[in-house]
Parts: sequence; C-alpha cells; structure tokens
Amino acid sequence: MNLMHDPATLPPEFRRRALLAGLLAAPLLAHAQFRVEVTGVGLTQLPIAIAPFRGDEQAPQKIAAIVQADLERSGQFRAIDHSGAALDESSRPDMAPWRQKGADSLAAGSVSRLADGRYDVRFRLWDVVRAQELGVLGLVVTQGDLRLAAHRIADFIYEKLTGEKGVFSTRIAYVTKQGTRFNLWVADADGENAQSALASAEPIISPSWSPNGRQVAYVSFESRKPVVYVHEVYGGKRRLIANFRGSNSAPSWAPDGRTLAVTLSRDGGSQLYTIDANGGEPRRLTQSSGIDTEPVYAPDGRSIYFVSDRGGAPQIYRMPASGGTPERVTFTGSYNISPAISPDGRWLAYISRINGAFKLQVMELGGNAVNTITDTTADERPSFAPNGRLIVYATRQNGREALMTTTLDGKIKARLAGQGGDIREPDWGPFQK
Repeated sequence: MNLMHDPATLPPEFRRRALLAGLLAAPLLAHAQFRVEVTGVGLTQLPIAIAPFRGDEQAPQKIAAIVQADLERSGQFRAIDHSGAALDESSRPDMAPWRQKGADSLAAGSVSRLADGRYDVRFRLWDVVRAQELGVLGLVVTQGDLRLAAHRIADFIYEKLTGEKGVFSTRIAYVTKQGTRFNLWVADADGENAQSALASAEPIISPSWSPNGRQVAYVSFESRKPVVYVHEVYGGKRRLIANFRGSNSAPSWAPDGRTLAVTLSRDGGSQLYTIDANGGEPRRLTQSSGIDTEPVYAPDGRSIYFVSDRGGAPQIYRMPASGGTPERVTFTGSYNISPAISPDGRWLAYISRINGAFKLQVMELGGNAVNTITDTTADERPSFAPNGRLIVYATRQNGREALMTTTLDGKIKARLAGQGGDIREPDWGPFQK
C-alpha cells in the first residue's frame, strides 16, 4: 500500500493518501465485520477472568468474548482461563478457584431476550484477592446495540481497575476504496459494526471528528477539486466549509468545535488558515514560500502543529494558534508528516520515511527520544484514542491492507482485518457525550 505518491488524484500539498471517498446523504449501511487479532505482551498487565455470560449462546452477539477482546486490545489486561460453566452474577462466586488460576479480578454476567425483543444485559465485577464486589451494571438494549453494551461493560471494567476512562464505546472513522467505489465508514473502536456514512465514485480524504463526536469534516473531490465539507454523522446532512480557488484541504477541528484549521491555496501556494465551523471568510495563519499543511490543534487549543517543507524537506512545526513564528519540532529523519498529538499533550505521533519505508514514530514532546513502534513499512495517518493510551493507524501487513491499533510503546498491537478494498485514513473519535 503505497499511499504517499499518487499524482493522478492527490491535492498539491504533501500527498500520500490516494484513497478518497465522495458523499451520498444516504442511510447508514452495514459493512462486513472485522476480526480482532491481538499480538504482543506488555510488561505489566492486570490478570482478569471473564466468565461466560449466561444466555450468551442464544444471543446474537457474544458479550463475554467482546469484553475480553476489548480489554486485551488495550494492553492493560491479561485474560485468565475461564473454562467452565457460566456464573450467576447475582450471587457471590467461590473465589478460591479463581485465585488458584491467578486472577486478580473476575467478571460475570447474563444476557436475556425480553418480551418486546430487547435484551437485558447484566454484569458484575469482583476483586478476587479481597473477595469484594467492585460494581454492577445493567443495560436494556436493542439487538443492534448489544455490541455497544459489551463495549460499555469493558469501559466499566477498565475504569474500575485502572482509574482511567475506557475507549471501547467510542468510534473510529476511516476510508476505503474497493474497485471504483469509495466509502467513509464509521465503526466501533474495535473496527466492528462499520456503517457507511459516505459513498460515491468520487474521492474524499482527511476525515476529522468534531470534538462532540456528532460531525466529521472531510475533503471531497466530487466537484473535480478538493473541497472541505462538514457532515452530520447520523442525520446525513452536510454543509460546505471551504470551496475557494485552488485546493481546499486538511481540515482539523479546534478543541472548542467552533473553528477549523485548513490548508488553502487560494492566495498562491498551500498555506494554513482558520475558518468558522459554519463557513465564512478564512483567516490566514502562515506566510511561507513553502508548502504548509496538515494542521492539528494542541489539546489546549493554544498552538497548532503542522507539516512544512520551508526548511527544504517535510518536517513538523508548531506555532501559536493565532499565528506567529513557527518552531521546528522534528529533527530526526528528513521526511516527517501526519502529526497527531495525544489528548494530554505529552506525545507526538507521526509518520517518518526511513530508507524508503513509511513508519509510525512516537516522540515525547519536550524530549529528544523518538521511538519507531512498528515493523511494517507502509504506515499512515496515526490518531490517538481519547484516553491517549492507544493509537490507530492504517498500514499493510503480511500483504494485506489493515487498520491497526498499538500501545504507545508498540508492545501490544491489534489488527482490525477487513475484507477487500484499500483501508486508509483512520481517525479516532472523542468520548461519547
């Protein structure tokens, strides 16, 4: 998957994403599901047993398996053998066998179909070492929301045992091309339950979630030039944001959701601008003779990171969000693009070209150490999970297109393996409000 150079379709800034998708304001359509494959071993992981849920065999979704896959993919948990019958979550289990298996915690639950067709999902978590109950959760959901219920249970466990919010009930957006058809998909954080938000024979690039998780900005080529739109994820409505002379590309939301940073060539050359999230007259931020593109806001909204070749080759820079003198951020390597900033502002993820390969790098801002955390050679567009613990990116692995998640140290990776088509341009959405 060489996404970096495709002159037939790419806009005039640093063009590495050939996969594009157009828009149809149509109902969301189910897409083929993904299979999660987790590889790697973390240094410290919490041992947990997820007992089979009562009623799981008759349910359309296997709740316990989804919960376990979520927790393993996070890199924070190690699953303990749960062989045996389902437990009754309404009564205290015998903790001794679970202590012998090495479990620190135990989860059990049930799923049952109600008379109205909905499902009653119940769950309880225990501390095995102290023989104490840690919490209980009950959800009544439609069949279509059974996976969401499982993700919420995984979020519950994650927060109880780590003290941080889980991201399993959040969503990702990504783009595919299959034949001559382009699609922008919205999926669960594990890649399952993908729904088509946009579909067309014309290209789109650079999907970007709004801070409230209800809108996605993107660049469409349906008018034979790059134009920025904002799309309502569920309602299907969209509004035109930037359609100026030349190229309009690389939208990125400010943390307050009121402003977008974009790359425009309206005044000659590709430069950075800000524009109201409802459209209007843009305000120019950069005045360089080079190409400035791929702006992303810092989490506090005070600065913008971007890519520029003003020094002769693409590197990542930072400047005040209102404009001003940029300072160079990346110094390792001669070709660095696609910046992503962790939600706590501590980490920078980006793509570096190393000996002709495109590899995901992670750098602690304020430090000098840069770590290559993948062994693949066609990595693209990293995006942090909203809790900052995982990164999603697109790549090619073992000859197949893939979405991947990785921990920041690269020790735990999960492949979200889809069927057919080029898979690119992932962006991880925010926590659900």
